[in-house]
Amino acid sequence: MAYSTSGGNFAFAAGENHFIPEVFSKKLQAKFYSQTMLSEVTTNEYEGEISGLGNKVNIRTVPAVSVADYSGSISYSDVTSSTIELDINKAKSYAFKVDDILREQADIDFMNEAANDAAQNMKIAIEQDVFANVAAGSSLTDINGTPANVTSANVLGHILDAGQQLDENNIPEDGRFMIINPAVATVLKQSELRQAYLTGDNVSPLRNGFIGTVDRFNMYVSNNLSTASGVTSGLYGHPKAVAYASQMTNTETVRLESSFGDGVRGLAVYGYKVILPTAVGEFKLQTA
Repeated sequence: MAYSTSGGNFAFAAGENHFIPEVFSKKLQAKFYSQTMLSEVTTNEYEGEISGLGNKVNIRTVPAVSVADYSGSISYSDVTSSTIELDINKAKSYAFKVDDILREQADIDFMNEAANDAAQNMKIAIEQDVFANVAAGSSLTDINGTPANVTSANVLGHILDAGQQLDENNIPEDGRFMIINPAVATVLKQSELRQAYLTGDNVSPLRNGFIGTVDRFNMYVSNNLSTASGVTSGLYGHPKAVAYASQMTNTETVRLESSFGDGVRGLAVYGYKVILPTAVGEFKLQTA
């Protein structure tokens, strides 16, 4: 007998093997990605001017006009504009395949879901590259010097020092940004943020858990900052400091020769350059 009953409950006989059916959900498990903010902290107005790897974008600078004391006569100087070359010299790609059998049997559009995943990971990978290298073009001194623990007692001091550096270099207040990691964001929320003058409004962000503007900096929290030996390199500055351009030049579906299925591949080309060295800086973030 396969089973016995007792009080209406089924009990399988000891030692008997049973078939356990597998049921596949029609929904995919949610996947979360690092927040990306590259377009918010760089100037990307040159993106429409590139078409492929190896392109160069010539960025013309604002001409400098000198002012002289007037003593009855005027002399005219030539107005010239120099150019800065933005090389589109980097590329990243993705490639995946979807078997015919999987696609026919599945009630989920795996190809579309995989393409979305590839696009998200592409954005993250490019942002990590930019964040890891942009500080090399800065002429500002690291406000934190030798890495030291950032605490609730000194975190605001570091932010104010960064603001002072930008002030001394005539960097506009509008649009300034600062990127920190989650650990420092927590320290910041534990600091004296109750002082409304630091937030630029009359509502302390500590009350609602949102870090908005601190000493004229738009605060961003990111997991894409460069980290080495437990020390994270935070960034601050103005979006006009870094020129960035990217283009998804190829996205195509191909029939695979070695298997019954379709391959999807994509290629993105991009480039970035610090064009205002006094408008972007780095500081070391380390928490206890």
